Amino acid sequence: MPVVVFVTADGQRIECDGEIGDSVMQVAVANGVEGIVGECGGSMMCATCHCFIDDQWIGLAGSRNDGESDMLECAASQQRTTSRLSCQVRLNSDLNGLIVHLPEAQV
Repeated sequence: MPVVVFVTADGQRIECDGEIGDSVMQVAVANGVEGIVGECGGSMMCATCHCFIDDQWIGLAGSRNDGESDMLECAASQQRTTSRLSCQVRLNSDLNGLIVHLPEAQV
């Protein structure tokens, strides 16, 4: 069972268990993590699940696809090179301990 560590904008760490195949957004919403809204339910139609993958994990989290990059342009918080839509990051055994930083705002 992979663990995702969410780091809020003010530095609070929240550890949540997920299942292989879950998206990071699903893990956040299921555990009531404030800072991930996921208005579209994970269909990549909004940017309310914007997050920043920790630098040490960016290579394992996969690359953005074109649609994701386009949607991130609508994010409430400024993009970084590590910006992802958390609905597009799927957990696998290599992502156990994944650290995800949350932006100050989603909407």
